[in-house]
Amino acid sequence: MAPEEKDDFNTLEGDEVQQDSNPVEQTEENTSGVPIENQPETGTSDAEDPEMFKNKIKDLEERYVRLYSEFDNYKRRTSKERVEIIQTAGKDIIVSLLPVLDDMERALKASENASDVQALRDGVSLVHKKFAAALEGLGLKPIAAIGEPLDVDLHEAITKVPAPSPELSGKVIDEVEKGYTLNGKVIRFTKAVVGA
Repeated sequence: MAPEEKDDFNTLEGDEVQQDSNPVEQTEENTSGVPIENQPETGTSDAEDPEMFKNKIKDLEERYVRLYSEFDNYKRRTSKERVEIIQTAGKDIIVSLLPVLDDMERALKASENASDVQALRDGVSLVHKKFAAALEGLGLKPIAAIGEPLDVDLHEAITKVPAPSPELSGKVIDEVEKGYTLNGKVIRFTKAVVGA
């Protein structure tokens, strides 16, 4: 390298290394260890006006009282609505079953003077069908059991008996008590007799 060429990284003789004219400012610290520039000023400014703080506190208190009152009213209103819903929850069910009750009363009156047992039996059968249809309209469905494989999600095996045929082994032979689902959820399991 020729002496006339300047190297970017090295300085030639006679060149002075320039120092930064703005050295890093050192912050003075007091005895508490907090830099002086970060300490609050001793004089009061507009931001520290005591009257302003009192107004802010008063405003916040008023907002708190309003919010608390609104929440208290909300709790009372929802509690009242919940009680009303519980008291009238069965209204739709009762209204849909009233015609069945009327038919049963008619059947009882008719049975007092009836001499034909078959006619009475047919009447009770019609009332039963109407009752089952009303419950089905509310979402109630019977669980199919007889001849089906035992399903512990739907059936409750109460006893095992010898199967009358090999294909009924492990299947429901008889049901002691019919099971039901309400809108797809089991509300009563079928009490089943299972073939062994």
